[in-house]
Amino acid sequence: MVLSEGSEIWSPLPRPPRDSELDHFMDYVMSSHGIEFTGYSDFWKFSVTEVEAFWDLCWRYFRIVGERPQQLLTQVLPLKKEVYQHILTGREMPGFRFFPESKINFAENAFNNFQGKACIVSSSETRPGTRLMPASKLWDEVSRIASGLRGIGVSKGDRVVGYLPNIEETLVAFLASASIGAVWSCCAPDFGPNSVIDRFAQIEPKVLFTIDGYKYAGKDQDRKEAVREIIANIPSLRAVVAIDYAGVADSLPISNLLRHEWKEFGDENSPLKFERVEFSEPLWILYSSGTTGLPKAIVHGHGGITLELKKVLSLHQNLGPGSRFFWYTTTGWMMWNFLVGGLLVGTDIVLFDGSPAFPDLYRLWHFAEETELTQFGASAPYISNCIKAGVDLHNIDLSKLRLLGSTGAPLPLEGFEWLHEQLGSEVQIVSVSGGTDVCTAFLTSSPLSSTYAGKLSVRALGAAIESFDADGHACLGSVGELVITEPMPSMPVFLWGDSKGTRFHSSYFEAYAGIWNHGDWIRIDQDGSSVIYGRSDSTLNRGGIRMGTAEFYRIIESFEEVGDSLVVDTSALGTDGEIIAFLVMNQGSVLDEKLIGRISTKIRQALSPRHVPDRWIAIPQVPRTLNGKKVEIPVRKMLLGEPLEKVVSAGALANPESLKSIAQSVARLDFGS
Repeated sequence: MVLSEGSEIWSPLPRPPRDSELDHFMDYVMSSHGIEFTGYSDFWKFSVTEVEAFWDLCWRYFRIVGERPQQLLTQVLPLKKEVYQHILTGREMPGFRFFPESKINFAENAFNNFQGKACIVSSSETRPGTRLMPASKLWDEVSRIASGLRGIGVSKGDRVVGYLPNIEETLVAFLASASIGAVWSCCAPDFGPNSVIDRFAQIEPKVLFTIDGYKYAGKDQDRKEAVREIIANIPSLRAVVAIDYAGVADSLPISNLLRHEWKEFGDENSPLKFERVEFSEPLWILYSSGTTGLPKAIVHGHGGITLELKKVLSLHQNLGPGSRFFWYTTTGWMMWNFLVGGLLVGTDIVLFDGSPAFPDLYRLWHFAEETELTQFGASAPYISNCIKAGVDLHNIDLSKLRLLGSTGAPLPLEGFEWLHEQLGSEVQIVSVSGGTDVCTAFLTSSPLSSTYAGKLSVRALGAAIESFDADGHACLGSVGELVITEPMPSMPVFLWGDSKGTRFHSSYFEAYAGIWNHGDWIRIDQDGSSVIYGRSDSTLNRGGIRMGTAEFYRIIESFEEVGDSLVVDTSALGTDGEIIAFLVMNQGSVLDEKLIGRISTKIRQALSPRHVPDRWIAIPQVPRTLNGKKVEIPVRKMLLGEPLEKVVSAGALANPESLKSIAQSVARLDFGS
């Protein structure tokens, strides 16, 4: 079947027999307010107009476990304006706070949804086979690790970090930290030590959980030296908990003054207690890089994450008891946090650690069959690789599958075509978009809305997404900046180390006063469906993990042969693009394969293998602004086909001839669009 953009490939059943959680929630809202909604679009408008009422209704409907002001709990709906102060301090961005006088704990709400059944399914290359962890075992393990953390002096607000893969111990360590009000942060073990140190050193953690090594694509990956370097460069650490994952934890270079063994850590008879904290108290810290400086340390609150993930997973993905939810992710990508959110709605969550392409690209599909997944998520590049490899799913039993999710990059039209042909019309193919900054998908699907090839179906409830032109006006049907015009609970509480809020403001609110600017190009059509055209800034994105160009420059320019450098990403709609490295060579040095190999090895070790540039080009000068900043975005636009005279004003450059030389050097190369 050949599809065109906008072709309907899935449509919801009428009601009845449709019986989704979103239907029930809409009934609840209409009953509470005595109003009628004609469909999803009408309901979405209510959710972003009556912001306070919508999120209060979510709290009530989902029976959030926590404490709220008594006068608000007894208020009869529809709500009166005078009690809105207890829901939202104001709509001005930044500076707002949701539920400012309420208390909550993420872990308590997660455990509130499980009653003795299996809830964690996991598999990895390092530990072959599939394992089940019932709720009772999860409770016991979280209780034990929480008691261990308390025993070494960890309390509310302390930072606990993990250098860990997507395994049960990571989930346990996170929930244990959350239960006592400590702040969690994690890096995947494929991150090089420099990347980890740049992230963790900012937040001064007290405890590090780490593995000794892992297996990926059939090869052993020793992390002992990386662990040694991380510990040596984070002086705030008071304890390191070693997990014997690869069987060589005994040889981890950890001082006996710091070292604890996972299996012996904590008291298995200690009761699990939950420290309820103020709604916006930090839950975890994620990282997203800008183009300069250290990675942004993004702080999300207990309440905002609990409320947002309950909403999106329950109402949009229709997850709940009896479902099995999987997304292929590492712990360094926000999709791990999104996946963990499944605990909040009572679904089984499925963990996988290893290569999605070992021994071949059928690996995850066979895993989906073995574990009887109802919802399967992967990245758009993975889907594209399956197409190129000629993967055929017709002989794999995916009869339990109801939704196939794709993110990390826009899913190209051929991805929709292939999935629709392989999975049939009963499986909803969902391209979603959101981000680390808000830790959710705010462009997604709905059980009430059709799915269209090449498009994201709907703007999520409570997400006031618009496309803005350069003058700050909403523009339906044309490409503009993706903005959010009303507060969302899962927006960052703050950026760590940004006490005056200057970096927070410049990251999200500099382009349009009081409006969140997300940094993506988007077209929103009249029916609310949309198309994402990629990043509008110069952050480099691979597999959902963003790296700022500053991280590349630090490595590339450490080589004595290199005098200067410029790195851009040509990602655009339908393609993962290429990372292009432009190098200014020092006198007497040449850019040859040997040097490229050395630099690539260092990037692979310090950042990650997926961030090694695809092309290397020698240039005479790096273009810079009058105040000395490297010019990245105009170069990217030029590589994607925009005329040189339109990408930047020559008067804005200290060396305008530099852009001309780049244009000449790539004139005969096809970078796509």
